[in-house]
Amino acid sequence: MQTEIHPVYRPVVFQDTSAGTSFIIRSTIQTSETIVWEDGNEYPLAKVEISSESHPFFTGQMKIVDTAGRVERFEKRYGQRRKADTAEAGDDES
Repeated sequence: MQTEIHPVYRPVVFQDTSAGTSFIIRSTIQTSETIVWEDGNEYPLAKVEISSESHPFFTGQMKIVDTAGRVERFEKRYGQRRKADTAEAGDDES
């Protein structure tokens, strides 16, 4: 295996924000936050919205996902949809 080309594979704490649970596994994910775990050591923290603790497939309970929030986050990240573009698209169809 070549040295210095592979990402660091280390223990990382994943926190499920919807279920309020946390678990520690090994990962190569890069994070900017850290957390002190139950064993007293400090680990990188990755926050996730859905994990096996909250996903309907694993829990057997249906849960409504906030799709409106996802659209708002998309628009915030990539900019608002331009009304001029939608008006032009409507004109082309007629």
